[in-house]
Amino acid sequence: MTVVSEPHARPDLRRPGTGVVKVSTWRVGTPERQRAAVDAIAAAWRRRDWPDVGLLSYTVHIGEDGDTLLHYSQWTSEEAYEEFLRSHRDERNAEIDAAVPGIERVALHSYALYRSAPPAPDDHRVPGCVVIVDVEFDGPDPDRQRAWVDGVFDALAGDPAPHPGGMSAHFHLGLDGTRVLNYAEWESAGAHVEALAAPGDGVGSDTPQWRKVLTFPGVVGGGVKRYAPALSLGAGAGAGAH
Repeated sequence: MTVVSEPHARPDLRRPGTGVVKVSTWRVGTPERQRAAVDAIAAAWRRRDWPDVGLLSYTVHIGEDGDTLLHYSQWTSEEAYEEFLRSHRDERNAEIDAAVPGIERVALHSYALYRSAPPAPDDHRVPGCVVIVDVEFDGPDPDRQRAWVDGVFDALAGDPAPHPGGMSAHFHLGLDGTRVLNYAEWESAGAHVEALAAPGDGVGSDTPQWRKVLTFPGVVGGGVKRYAPALSLGAGAGAGAH
């Protein structure tokens, strides 16, 4: 199978058949090295056939911090990911590392998608920014993970003035039971900055539902980071990579 680029570096976040999502971060040091690393990733993957081991999509975004790259990949199963590690990862990483030496690979976590707030059917905007919200709890508790996400949806439903720049939100539960990740698409980074600057703490209005989310028991860490969409790859029909 050939490698194809998904439109607008945008994976199908609700893709059927996804059994596990892997999210990781690379630290590369400078904006110039961020761009060079993305170019090297694209070249290494397009030079080879798509690995037919249960990998559904592979997406890379550029951190606003001038240092990091976010990697988001969808797999049919954990076994598919392990087979990729055994058979396909090393040669790709060797080529990327030769082009951009000194990459630091950090913070790999496994997730399952739990709930999504997709774009409206008539919303055809292209996201210019991806906001990643990490939430960490003080121990494993799948019920608590779901309760936190459900609380966010209650807050969104009761928000009197949601910012129009938000396009979608996709909440993932860490398979270790200790974390939640929201992959949120925004019209632009500026729209997200504007939403954060509005009254309240975060992007939501100052409502009882949002205050409940912000004071949820057991939350011990996390963060919010913005990324620019850069590269999203998938499998296409045909012979040979391109």
